[in-house]
Formats: sequence, C-alpha cells, structure tokens
Amino acid sequence: MADEHPVKPAAHYSGLMPKKGWQQRNYKFFRHRIVPGMFRRPDGSTQAPILHPPDNGTVRVTWIGHAAFFIQFEGHSLMVDPNWANWHGIVRRRRRPGLPLQEIPELDLVLVTHAHFDHLHKPSLKVLQSRDGIVVPRGSGNLVRRLGFPAVHEVKIWDRLEFGAMSVVHTPSHHWGARYLHDTHRDYGGYLIEVNGKSVFHCGDSAWFDGFSEIGKRHPAIDVALMPIGAYEAPSGRDVHMNPEEAVRAFAEMGAKVLIPMHHDTFPLGNEAPGEAVDRLLQEADRLGISDKVLIPEEGVGLEW
Repeated sequence: MADEHPVKPAAHYSGLMPKKGWQQRNYKFFRHRIVPGMFRRPDGSTQAPILHPPDNGTVRVTWIGHAAFFIQFEGHSLMVDPNWANWHGIVRRRRRPGLPLQEIPELDLVLVTHAHFDHLHKPSLKVLQSRDGIVVPRGSGNLVRRLGFPAVHEVKIWDRLEFGAMSVVHTPSHHWGARYLHDTHRDYGGYLIEVNGKSVFHCGDSAWFDGFSEIGKRHPAIDVALMPIGAYEAPSGRDVHMNPEEAVRAFAEMGAKVLIPMHHDTFPLGNEAPGEAVDRLLQEADRLGISDKVLIPEEGVGLEW
C-alpha cells in the first residue's frame, strides 16, 4: 500500500456542467483531455462553491474528485470518502479537488467505504468535523478512532443506522478491504443514504457482481447512483473494479434514476488512457438509450434534484 501525504489546500475552480445534448453525442471532447480546469467556462470565469444546504426539499451532490462526494439534503449534510491528497505514494493527483477542504462546513456525518488509502485518507479526515461522527465498515474502526470524531460507527453489510431523519445502509460490493498486506479482517462496501424520501447510493469500489440487483430490490427508486468507472485496467490484473459498460449494467439492475460516474481520471490507478472511461460510459449509455440518465459532473459544481 502507498504511504499517505499531508493535505495541501487546493485552489477552487468551477464551471458549468455539460449539457444533455453534449452528453449524448460529443464524446471526443473528453478523449485524452483530462487536465485541471478543462471544464471552465469559455470565458475562463468561475462560480463560488455552494456550501449551504438546500432548503427546498432537494438533494445536492457535489463531486470533490476520485470517490469523494459532498452530499447535502435539506437539514443534513455528509461527506463520503473524502480525499484531498495531492499524492498517493508515487501516484500524483491529475485534477484539483473541487472544493477547498478548509471551507467545508461542519457535517452531520462522514462515511468511508473501505480502508484503502485512496478512500480512507487520514489527513483529509483530520480536518473535517461532523456532529454524529464517522461510519466505517467493520474492522476499520481502529484506523479512525484518533482522528477527532465524536463517535465511530462500525457497520456490517445491510446494517442500518438512523440519525434523525437520515438513514444510512451499508451495502455489499465485490472488492477487498485490506489496508496493509497482513490485513485479513476489514470489511468493505457502499452506502445508501436516505432523507425524507430522497436517496443517494455510493457504490464504493466494486467489480460487477449479482448483488446490484439485490440492492435494487431492497431499495427501489434510488434517486442518484454514484458509480465507479475507472481503474478497470488495473496493473495487478485483479477483478476488483468495474469497467464503464459494467457500471451501466449495474445501474440498470438497481433501477436507479440518475448515474453519476466517479473513481476516474483523478489518480492514475489503471492503465486506461485519460478520458477513456467517461468516453466509454457515454457511448454505452447512448447505445442503450439512457443518455438522459447520465450526468458528468465537474468537480465543485453541485447537481441538484
């Protein structure tokens, strides 16, 4: 496993989400063009990040980069897999985080999907504050107990936690959870977050497996599914990440309403070319006639339903 590096505050940049018609056809824009700031407006202007929660009953999802998301419901906010690292060992971040870490307001909760260094990043976690603490899979509590959270909640698959109007369910995945070579006891998975009838599913890391249909059966009408699409050409050759076509298949089997991709182009963790994952995702969605259900976010821009 790679060593962690301290967080360095990143300059915020922002811009506009690609339009629906662009998503359906203009794939060439992405190919080999994953560089910081590529989503800026044509005039180079930016917009300020939206850090206050919505007050109209909607859910807002803001991609930080890699698998990190800032998720806001009316009256509730949380962070999943926060990671502001510039380096993981010899692997350098390609795209700047979408929001400044030091400006993230106090959260209700922090969720970590598994113990890998690119998902459980201690220097980022040390900066964040949350009223109800942090949720981690079973076996990873000892990794976060000294990071300053008021409570540590370890969960097993299908465990459900209640925090007022917000519920969190730990969902299965096909991956592995070891942080060090000798680890044999750390669980892994995703999360289904629900508040007042709105729901967001964060897959965590996963290869395709038949458990996605079970997630959909247990939790029908998922509003937003955050699906990993990168690192499918892993140097190790292990079957632990979905390719873009498999991510679309998993999304369809769950019956979710909107797919937002993640775990691509932030850190070069696979052998695929920059931009290839998004290109393939859009082509598969177009082939299946579901392009209107796929949103490609820019880091730092809140998408609201």
